[in-house]
Amino acid sequence: MEIIGNGVDIVQNSRIKKLIKNQKFILRIFSKNEINESKKIKNKVNFFAKRFAAKEAFVKSIGLGFRKGINLKDIYVRNDKLGKPNIILSSKVKKILSKKFNTKNFNFYLSLSDEKDYSIAYVILNKK
Repeated sequence: MEIIGNGVDIVQNSRIKKLIKNQKFILRIFSKNEINESKKIKNKVNFFAKRFAAKEAFVKSIGLGFRKGINLKDIYVRNDKLGKPNIILSSKVKKILSKKFNTKNFNFYLSLSDEKDYSIAYVILNKK
């Protein structure tokens, strides 16, 4: 198991609080699944802030940023039944990664955390 990338991002929650008042921002950044899941959450600010940070941390981990046609909606963050966060990628991003790293077998490890003022995400990428 070889680590081939890592990324971290921190977001000021007050910034996201202002941005999510604009429905266009939400539709441009978050997947339909993320938007639907947010309807079940009381603290929408931290919910969206952690996902925004995760998307930023992910593109840092792959070393491309938002290039090669990757956009924020191509990266979907969801929690499993026990609350563990996971990254789900669009087929477009999977193809880009396959080409860049010459393999289709990846694992992503995502950690999310938040406090009153900040949310943070950390991503580790490794080849299987």
